[in-house]
Amino acid sequence: MTTTGGTRPLVARVGRPRIAMPGGLVKRCADIVLASLLLVPLLPVLLAVFLLVRTTSSGPALFRQERVGAGGRPFVLLKFRSMYHGADERTHREYVTRLLRGHVEAEDGLYKLMDDDRVTPVGGFLRRFSLDELPQLLNVLRGDMSLVGPRPALPWEVAMFPTWARSRFDVRPGITGLWQVSGRNRLTMLAGLELDVEYVSQRSLWFDVAILFRTLPAVLRRGGR
Repeated sequence: MTTTGGTRPLVARVGRPRIAMPGGLVKRCADIVLASLLLVPLLPVLLAVFLLVRTTSSGPALFRQERVGAGGRPFVLLKFRSMYHGADERTHREYVTRLLRGHVEAEDGLYKLMDDDRVTPVGGFLRRFSLDELPQLLNVLRGDMSLVGPRPALPWEVAMFPTWARSRFDVRPGITGLWQVSGRNRLTMLAGLELDVEYVSQRSLWFDVAILFRTLPAVLRRGGR
């Protein structure tokens, strides 16, 4: 894939997601059924994490943040808070900017901020096993997200994306995706965006099923680090 070209803000691409029918309808129905089925057994885990976050650091247990969804539409993403309340995002923004410009070398094989002092001890554990992402099942039920798709990006990140990544906004963002099961932080951000574009071009119900089956092993491998 050619990864050249300028950048332009994609947030302005407001409109309805371009979801093929009837495949899109089947995917949406599958999202609703699976997310509902997952929420029932996970309720005790959700409650335990909620109380753990709430009682170990000041601030709300749930973190709400604007992200860019299908068609460039903004929505409010739900996560369990993993950082100290009011943490400054400037260091993270600078790091992502350097990532997208190809100015970052992997540290211990990973492209991520190491020893991030914004993350609480409990938050570090939640991130290691992706437990902070569980509230996004509610985003799936609301129709903001799908179980499988490109990860929802921040508006200021989208403004720096190359134009060839535009197609990743043709589908709903996902809790898991091809990027996440193919290396996640072991890949550069541009390599991850290429996988997002590949997913959109090859998407099918069976591709989603394959990614879902690869998700738990990928999470456990990351948790073992």
